[in-house]
Amino acid sequence: MTLFRPIFVLVLMLLLAGCQKGAESAASEGVDSDGLATGSSSADFQIYKSPTCGCCGEWVEHVQHAGFSTAVHHPDDLGALKSEQGIAPQYQSCHTAVSPEGYVFEGHIPARDIAQFLESPPEGAIGLAVPGMPVGSPGMEVGDRFSPYDVLLLKEDGSSELFRHVASASEQ
Repeated sequence: MTLFRPIFVLVLMLLLAGCQKGAESAASEGVDSDGLATGSSSADFQIYKSPTCGCCGEWVEHVQHAGFSTAVHHPDDLGALKSEQGIAPQYQSCHTAVSPEGYVFEGHIPARDIAQFLESPPEGAIGLAVPGMPVGSPGMEVGDRFSPYDVLLLKEDGSSELFRHVASASEQ
């Protein structure tokens, strides 16, 4: 019985430390420990993602390092939100960012492309997308592996066109 109490206390301390680390990690991502959005509604981006998606969190850090502010949300139906934002299934990825002007940024888009788009949004555009989850794109880094990918310009009529082809990791 005397050995049980110290082990129990040690396990309890480790569990509490893990909860604190989770809360700190969530807060750095723009959500509180309950998964609710934090940050200002005047953030540069309202980001919608699954609470368990690690690559989405990495992408959030990517845009924050580029100087954008974020507020992260975990909607119950991410697919419905994408549909409401006009993002057709063939352009979808794991997370969606929405600017205060209503432009959408779907998937693992390099922050430099977002900045370029926002400087001068093309007429008839609703935003940008990197469909799927290309290895090596921001948030999808796996060592030195890289798969070239396209950043697409999404249009109001549901079509898209090439915004930029990213041929190497150094071009991000």
